[in-house]
Amino acid sequence: MPTSPAHRLAYIDWMRGLACVLMFQTHCYDSWLNAEARKTTFFMWSQLGGTLPAPLFLFLAGISFALVTEKLRQKGLAPNRIAQKTIRRGAEILGLGLLFRLQEYVIAWGWAPWSDLLRVDILNTIGVSMMLMGGVCWIVRMLGPAARIRQVLGVTAGGVAMLISLLTPLLWTTWRPRWLPWPIESYIDGVHNLGQPQAWLFPIFPWTAFAFAGLAIGFLLLSDWAGRREAAVFAMAGAGGVGLIYLARWMDARPERLYAIYDFWHTSPNFFLIRVGLLLAILAATYAWCRWGAGQWGFSPLIQLGQTSLLVYWVHIEFVYGRLSIVPKHAVGIRTASLGLLTIFLAMLLLSILRTKWKERRLDGGRASSPVSPESLAGQRCSNTSVDARAYINNICRTAFSASFKAIAQRWRACASSSP
Repeated sequence: MPTSPAHRLAYIDWMRGLACVLMFQTHCYDSWLNAEARKTTFFMWSQLGGTLPAPLFLFLAGISFALVTEKLRQKGLAPNRIAQKTIRRGAEILGLGLLFRLQEYVIAWGWAPWSDLLRVDILNTIGVSMMLMGGVCWIVRMLGPAARIRQVLGVTAGGVAMLISLLTPLLWTTWRPRWLPWPIESYIDGVHNLGQPQAWLFPIFPWTAFAFAGLAIGFLLLSDWAGRREAAVFAMAGAGGVGLIYLARWMDARPERLYAIYDFWHTSPNFFLIRVGLLLAILAATYAWCRWGAGQWGFSPLIQLGQTSLLVYWVHIEFVYGRLSIVPKHAVGIRTASLGLLTIFLAMLLLSILRTKWKERRLDGGRASSPVSPESLAGQRCSNTSVDARAYINNICRTAFSASFKAIAQRWRACASSSP
């Protein structure tokens, strides 16, 4: 029996919500724990869990990108038009990333260095990844066979993901593009203005590889073959993920080294494969949980957070790392930090619910005051999976633009009122 479109999209929202929760705990413990608590095994595992949110966000961006581009193709849009729409969407997300950096700089006025404006953060990388995926898909559609275009797109996306991963150790060391100005080089290797690549930034190499891995999986899931055996495909994805983990660990244990400088935790293709394996295992488990488990029994906090992930990402940063931090930074133990984490989780969940309710009221008001049109339906949950995914991305972007402009306006007013 085929699954409903709601079930097919629920696992995407649930996984994105999981990424939000992992992000909350990583940021909260990193910002608030004192020096003694940072020596514990608890903190080590917390930060290890912090290696997953960014890959999850990028991986899911790739899957959603495949859904959107396939819908545009089914509507009869030419490859040039599809590329224009998707690359423009990526540019909007990149713009959001730059706007977020501006907001954080304004909020931290007086002590934040101006170079923070040019930091390569996760939103910047998601935007650049979408632009690159749009360009690659355009090239493949222009040159590839129309009869098997989804298969070719999937294989190409997987190949690009591996190529990015394999080039990362070189571009961080012996092949570093030092001749570029640092704001541009930072998008390649995360060097910022510090002279050496920084592990806490999100440059194209290796991070964009996760988006292309998601794009490859997205086109696989859209294939007719996968549609006829959906549950089996997800089971194979989970098994394949476990296999990737063991393969990467075996290769890492080999005495041979492909690179003169080897950094397992930051640039290694083996660590990339391990994380892709984890993503595939999480994807399979999430699909099963949402289809046969309790993932959609009544209200799901993770699905709710996943539907407004960009908004809660945007807002929680100030209350964890910023001037409005709800807990003293680097000053408390695990228990107090955990209570703060619970507060952040509940507050962001409430914010997400309020945003959803507000949007529903706007949609209801629009339907009551004007005839229904295709454009008015674009922001609603539709019965068609790909249309729903496109509307989902549109809603996130509108939310982020609205929240960002309001936040900046509020901070400017606060700064102005406190100035002598």
